[in-house]
Amino acid sequence: MRDSPPPRYLALVGFLIVTFAAAGIGSAATFPSVHTWYPTLAKPSWTPPSWLFGPVWTTLYVAMAVAAWRVWRGLHGAPAATAVVVLFGTQIALNALWSILFFGMRRPGLALVDIVALWVLLVVILVRFWRADRISGLLWTPYVAWVSFATALNAAIWNLNC
Repeated sequence: MRDSPPPRYLALVGFLIVTFAAAGIGSAATFPSVHTWYPTLAKPSWTPPSWLFGPVWTTLYVAMAVAAWRVWRGLHGAPAATAVVVLFGTQIALNALWSILFFGMRRPGLALVDIVALWVLLVVILVRFWRADRISGLLWTPYVAWVSFATALNAAIWNLNC
């Protein structure tokens, strides 16, 4: 019989559960509009194909959870560990809210406000993660890059349709 995983790995499972719960909320808000409303929008020529979003987001969600867990674990219960959890929770809430605003409510303008706030927070987190643990900074960087691209895409769609 195998031993249960050490508590530090249970925390990783917790970060993954929170991350994929937010992804589930975002997907629930997104799915009804992906095949109905979204295809009717004018989009820039550089819009990625729809099939790309699932694999990219799945990879990013795993990387962001691992990055946050690594920094949290490295802080060994210090007060800064609580800050990591709060920052992570805030960004994942803004991440899920974007899907609700853009796809669920079909409000690209409000979604743009949300994603700009998300991007600023992600950059703050990137700086903190980079200082605390270089691997976490590296894991977080593609997320910041993708949200940078998504922000430009959101702005272009809003501009073309409003």
